[in-house]
Amino acid sequence: MTNPVLDFGIDKSSLQYVGSGLQRPECILAERDGSLWSADARGGVVHLTPDGQQQIITQKISGHFEGVRSEASRYLEGTLPNGLAFARNGDILISNFGTDRLEVMTRTGDSRVLADSIDGEPIGKVNFVLRDSKDRIWITISTKIKNWMHALRPDLPDGYIARYIDGKFRIVASGFHFTNEIRMDAREEYIYVAETTGGCISRLRVHEDGTLGEREVFGPSSLGKGAWPDGIAFDSFGNLWGTMVYSDKLFVLTPQGDMRLLLDEGDPQKVEALEKAFFKNEVNEQVLFATGQGIAPWMASVTFGGADLQTLYIGSLKGSRIPFFRAPVPGHPMVHWND
Repeated sequence: MTNPVLDFGIDKSSLQYVGSGLQRPECILAERDGSLWSADARGGVVHLTPDGQQQIITQKISGHFEGVRSEASRYLEGTLPNGLAFARNGDILISNFGTDRLEVMTRTGDSRVLADSIDGEPIGKVNFVLRDSKDRIWITISTKIKNWMHALRPDLPDGYIARYIDGKFRIVASGFHFTNEIRMDAREEYIYVAETTGGCISRLRVHEDGTLGEREVFGPSSLGKGAWPDGIAFDSFGNLWGTMVYSDKLFVLTPQGDMRLLLDEGDPQKVEALEKAFFKNEVNEQVLFATGQGIAPWMASVTFGGADLQTLYIGSLKGSRIPFFRAPVPGHPMVHWND
């Protein structure tokens, strides 16, 4: 059977959008009825219903993200809900990249902190949360450095993966270059890791007892110029879709690890300037925040949704709405309907 993504092209003129006035819609969850839940920098999530309505849900609305004048303050401080996952009972697990903790929020806004430390030490920059079919909760920590911008360098493998075990988080794998989103394949044989400053996707075998095997690179050792992978998601064919955050690219890795670039929205000059600074360990506010434009500026998550799981939504860090299009193949229900 021919892989559907090999002949697929994105017609930008046919892109549609959902939501308005969103703040940092980094991660998106989809439900069977067509509802979407988007992370929002006001301190919670926005519920987008199929009839076009939207509602901000949070225990206490924060105006920090919208009110500050400094880009650095906007993306480095305050509450920054990032990765999301549904708990078994329908509550929303929120990895908060600003407050450095994993939170749990009901659909009416009641919140509590699930974890903000490991072994008595600060947990670090909590980026993403994943719940698997066995109800195990996994989180990624991008870096232990408080100001994550200072961790945008190729020689800092201080990211790790932790799992919730007996009421607390324990580190199960470490040594990653800015650990970002993680996903499991349909059989949950491997956990795949987007390493943002490593410029690659890696994977580890998942053993029956929840321990992880050795890290190996999946696909190219480098995803190319401007390779800062962020969000990843599997389709039903076994393709892994992903984004590159600062260069605003959408790509696919086939089950064999071959890469296909589907969309490139980055400004070549600004991406080149950031890449040069990155490899010299000289990333600063000016060169970093100059990037990010296009349909989903600072592309982040990719989510399959819709009744048939064939609508692909793209989250972003700088956007205020969510673009979507019809994918050539649906997402895998065992991967995306996490219920």
